[in-house]
Amino acid sequence: MDRLGVDSLLCRRNRRAHPARWVMAACAVGLVLSSCTTPAEPPRTPPQPTGVEETASTPFDEAGDGPVIGRGLDAPWSVTFAGQTPLISERDSGRILAMDEAGAFREVGVLTDIAFGGEGGLLGLAWREPDELFVYSTDEDGNRIQRFTLQGEPGSHTLSEPATLISGLPSASIHNGGRIALGPDGMLYAEVGDAGNRSLPQDLDSLGGKILRMTPDGQAPPDNPFGDSLVFSYGHRNVQGLAWDADGVMYASEFGQNRWDELNIITAGANYGWPEVEGPGNSREGFTLPIAHWPTDAASPSGITIRERTVYLANLRGQRLRSVDLDDPRNQSELWVGDYGRFRDIVSTPDGQLWALTNNTDGRGSPGPEDDLLLLVDPEHLAAR
Repeated sequence: MDRLGVDSLLCRRNRRAHPARWVMAACAVGLVLSSCTTPAEPPRTPPQPTGVEETASTPFDEAGDGPVIGRGLDAPWSVTFAGQTPLISERDSGRILAMDEAGAFREVGVLTDIAFGGEGGLLGLAWREPDELFVYSTDEDGNRIQRFTLQGEPGSHTLSEPATLISGLPSASIHNGGRIALGPDGMLYAEVGDAGNRSLPQDLDSLGGKILRMTPDGQAPPDNPFGDSLVFSYGHRNVQGLAWDADGVMYASEFGQNRWDELNIITAGANYGWPEVEGPGNSREGFTLPIAHWPTDAASPSGITIRERTVYLANLRGQRLRSVDLDDPRNQSELWVGDYGRFRDIVSTPDGQLWALTNNTDGRGSPGPEDDLLLLVDPEHLAAR
C-alpha cells in the first residue's frame, strides 16, 4: 500500500490540525542487529555506549497532520505484517484482526482461553514467512507463546489450531512484558516481565524479568549464553519494545518504576540491573547501563522500530512518539505530545511507511469517540534535530 493508497483508500485525512511538538532531549545511543530473515551469526557485542547528557529543549513550529489509517480498535497491542496484510492484536477481546486496503477490520481468529485482567491478555505478534504467526498471551497458567498457521488468502485468512512452544511464564496483573520478534539470526525473541516479583530478574533459574531467545520450535539454541536455558539477557523489569538496526545491534525499551524509563542495547548474557539499579543508576560492576533514559511521566516506552539510522519509540504515559538519531545519539525529537493520547506500538510497514498505534481504550487512557486509532506518521515530522 503506497502513500497515495493510504490517503485515498483508507480514510480521509484527519481534518483537525495537530501541531507537532518537537523537543530535543538527552540521550546517547549505541549500535545492535539487522532485520533480514536469513539466519546469521548470534547477536554480536557492540562497542560500549557513552552516558546520557542533558541538553536544552528546542521547539519546532512545523505542523504534522496524522492521517487515520484505521479506527475503532479495542485495547490494541501489537501490529505485524503477513506479507502486505496488517495483523493487529486486541489485548482484552482476544481478537486477531486483519486490515484491508479500505481500512476495514475483520477477525482472523479469537483466542477464547485467554485470562484477561490488568496488563495480561493477548499481547505480542510476530510473523515468519511463509505462513507462521507467533502469539504471546496470558492463560490461567501464566504467559505463553504459541505458533499458528495463517490459512487461506488475504481477505479470508483464518488461524489453525495452536502449537504451544512455551507456557507457564510468570504472569500477573502487571509487568507481563509481551513483545516478541524474529531476529536476523532466525531466532524468536520474547520479552517476559517480572510479574511484579522483584526477586525474579536476577534469578537465572526463572524466566521472569528476562529476554528469551529460542528456535521457532521453542527450543534453546546451543549458542545461548546460559547453556540449555532460554535466557538471553536478564535484570529486566518490564520490557515492551524490541528492534534491530542494520548493523545487527538489538535494542529494547523498558519501563522503570519511579524515576527512569530506558532504552538499552541488548547483548548475550548481560545483566541490566533491575531491581538493584534503575535508569542510569551507578556504574556498579556487572550491570549494563541504558544508552538513553527518560522520566517515567514523560515516557513509558512500549513498541519500537528502527529505520534509516533512527529508532522510533511509542510512549504510553508520555503520550508522544519519540525518535533518536543513531548517528548523533544526543539528538531526539518528539511528536504529537498529548494530541492522540497513549501510544502502544510503532512499526515499519513492508513498503517503508511508519505507522503508530494508540492505546486509549486499555483502561488507563481517555478514549475519544473513534479510539483506538492506527495512524500514518511522516518520518520528516519526527526527524531528530
